[in-house]
Amino acid sequence: MADINVQDHLELEKIEMTILLEAIYRYYGFDFRNYAEPFLQRRVWHRIRAEKVRSISGLQEKILHEPEAMKRLLDDLSINVTEMFRDPPFFLAFRTKIVPLLKDIPSIRIWHVGCSSGEEVYSMAILLKEEGLYEKTKLYATDMNERIVDQAKRGIFPLDRMQMYTKNYLQAGGKRAFSEYYTASVENVVFQPCLRENIVFAQHNLATDHSFNDFHVIICRNVMIYFNKLLQDHVHSLLYESLVLSGFLGLGNREGVKYTSHANYYQEFDCSEKIYRKIR
Repeated sequence: MADINVQDHLELEKIEMTILLEAIYRYYGFDFRNYAEPFLQRRVWHRIRAEKVRSISGLQEKILHEPEAMKRLLDDLSINVTEMFRDPPFFLAFRTKIVPLLKDIPSIRIWHVGCSSGEEVYSMAILLKEEGLYEKTKLYATDMNERIVDQAKRGIFPLDRMQMYTKNYLQAGGKRAFSEYYTASVENVVFQPCLRENIVFAQHNLATDHSFNDFHVIICRNVMIYFNKLLQDHVHSLLYESLVLSGFLGLGNREGVKYTSHANYYQEFDCSEKIYRKIR
């Protein structure tokens, strides 16, 4: 009898989760219905405990009647793990292998998908400045969380992270003193306004929004690991449609195109750094 009760409880939770995600989509427009189940379970139960409610249904009632509670849940469901020059070998490969192939393009468009608080797009702006490409490049940085996009626009980061970021920068082939790119205060640093001049920050939801440009480079790293297969396939289609022929796609180290319906449309450009080139 105990086993049946446990099974019934799990089934009830599954129904509650389905209703919660449907309610979020219908009322707020955020579509988490095809996110990976273990990820959703961890983040939703974290928010249940933080909000001091007793169940998924209790959380649903709260977020539908308290928009601030929905904002807190959205922060939990947003993937905000990032740093300047994250995974330095990726940026070094971009600098040494892709930059030479971009030099002849008169106007370059790069899309940073899931930009979070902006560290990686500012890293790319610095790299492009050093390689003489920034002035002819437009960088589009998008995230589904409007609050985090607004934070990214400001270009303000904690001072205590600069030592690690400087190390990443040098490992990524940095050519100057990293401190030249920001002004420090007591607790924070502000990156030079010129680094923001060619960056367009915008809210964009991969699950519900369409392509909005043709890009020479798309960087979507460590975003799709939180999606189920259905949503991953949808996003791969979106990225493929958004990339020009011979354009480059950069994915995270646990991601790839091998088992997608678009596998034959790319060639591995740098297999160790998960960089692909669109060939058809």
